[in-house]
Amino acid sequence: MPELPEVEEAAGRLRRCAIGRTIVALVAHHPSQRRQLPRRQATRAAGRQIEAVERRGKHQLIHLDDGAVLHVHFRMDGDWVLGRVGDQPTRAARVTIDLDDGVRVALEDPRALCTISYHPRGRPPRLVLGPEADDPALTSSVLRQALGQRRGAIKPVLLDQKLIAGVGNIYAGESLWRARIHPAVRAAAIGQVRAERLLDGIRSALADGVVNAGRYRAGVRAIPLDVYDREGEECSRCGGRIRRMVQAGRSTYFCGKCQKK
Repeated sequence: MPELPEVEEAAGRLRRCAIGRTIVALVAHHPSQRRQLPRRQATRAAGRQIEAVERRGKHQLIHLDDGAVLHVHFRMDGDWVLGRVGDQPTRAARVTIDLDDGVRVALEDPRALCTISYHPRGRPPRLVLGPEADDPALTSSVLRQALGQRRGAIKPVLLDQKLIAGVGNIYAGESLWRARIHPAVRAAAIGQVRAERLLDGIRSALADGVVNAGRYRAGVRAIPLDVYDREGEECSRCGGRIRRMVQAGRSTYFCGKCQKK
């Protein structure tokens, strides 16, 4: 699944080509997308100008000039691919947006799990999300208080989007490594000092991910990662060995030496 930095990079590509442009046609090409975006709703978006592209967590909100919103979620493998109006859509193209300057933006997804839905003015999509990691209102004290109300280990708790929007499996592990916190520590046991380190770790890991935007593919490191998928390798900080365990059905990577429980 694309992580927050990859979604932000994709949203940036969309902003650069689409803001200020008018939608000429919006077409859903796959049955699953047509259920989410019926033709009558897609038709309502035609002729509207795109005013803004907002990212909330891993969600994207395309704001139109009449107050309507297109809500986009990449799910596992979705992405924006740019082309030209008149090009033959690829087999992975699930939705296409034709713009008035001849650019075609395709929402491509080999698994057809991505979603795009239309929300008229006054009826925005309901996103049950916590604050963004860089929200000034999210302080270490606020984070500590929220963690104190959670049950279970810190790593799975960080994946709850109602805690902090957009923290996924890869960057939860990277953040804990930066904070020197063992992923199996109880969330409620995180004190003020470790909450400060954790918030710094989350922010720095996500910020570095945005700078080095690129999707992680199994076995191919297009982005620099400190622990993820590095089982058995040497920790770049202390020389210990990176270990792997499974938490809530997801792989967790950590250093057994400098992330002591």
